[in-house]
Amino acid sequence: LYGRGTFDNKGNIAARFAAIRAWREVRSDLPCGIKFCIEGDEEIGSPGMEEFVEKHKALLAADACIWEGGGVTWEGVPMITLGVKGLLYAELEIESISHDAHSSYGTVLPNAAWRLVWALSTIKGEDERVMIEGFYDDVRPPTPEERAAVEKLPHDHAETLQAYGIERSTTEVTGFEYNLRHYFEPTATIDGLLSGYTGPGPKTVLPARAMAKVDFRLVNDQDANDIERKLRAHLDKHGFSDIKITCFGNEHPARTPVTDPLVQVMLDAMRPVYGAEPVIVPSMAATGPLYPFVHTLGLPTADCGIGYPDAAIHAPNENIRLEDFLKGTKAIAALLGRFGAG
Repeated sequence: LYGRGTFDNKGNIAARFAAIRAWREVRSDLPCGIKFCIEGDEEIGSPGMEEFVEKHKALLAADACIWEGGGVTWEGVPMITLGVKGLLYAELEIESISHDAHSSYGTVLPNAAWRLVWALSTIKGEDERVMIEGFYDDVRPPTPEERAAVEKLPHDHAETLQAYGIERSTTEVTGFEYNLRHYFEPTATIDGLLSGYTGPGPKTVLPARAMAKVDFRLVNDQDANDIERKLRAHLDKHGFSDIKITCFGNEHPARTPVTDPLVQVMLDAMRPVYGAEPVIVPSMAATGPLYPFVHTLGLPTADCGIGYPDAAIHAPNENIRLEDFLKGTKAIAALLGRFGAG
């Protein structure tokens, strides 16, 4: 099936409704109580979610939470994912002169594009390490149980790299080290750049303004507000106090322990559906508003679902395989039964 949201995340919601309908048609009453919490702001950072959860603790009270994503590996092995990274999304902007000038004035007028490029080059080095002072101070290393879970993950980096038309990762890591870096390392990413003339043909212009959109994927126990302050201090220290920072979103990272009893319940439910031993992913590499459910409500939280690595998430040709949809639906039905029995 092709279309925006078929995996992320209309398909997962549809699969869960289908599982509930199937259970009712076959066995009548559900084996446990179910609450749905569905919101449409995840792509802009779910700015109201933490306040909503805090305000409605009693309404949202539960024993566990099944999160919104999930899927299988390249080989079709089901994944149980136990966390998300946090996020700081910001826009960096500079205005060096009142209006664009002829490029011949590059001898005497400051170029906003060069200022921004120089500033960005101080944030991350060619070794992929973020150079903001104190950026890694609060990074929590994986526990022995989390490392053991990562060791059991398939070494499918080659398939991922091939899907993007390259042969080596940025740091040339492979196998276990590739997975460990992907799930437990924070990032600094330039999402977009805009300055000067970018149309067809030449136009010799000295840009007056330049802008970059950047995001930082954060891991436990980094805090987005703290990273924003450190970014500001870093730019000031390196002589770029003229660069304006506008924050468009921040979220906390969150993670459920690998040893939580919910994990075993999910393993027991999914194993017969897929005919394979599920793998445990301690944290996805992306972000979602998981934090208030884990920390405010105190819920063990995990996801399993209908996606697969080549689903082209967020692209116009986003897709799911029918087999994954059917198995994902059956897995939720099986999970309801296991959870209700125990």
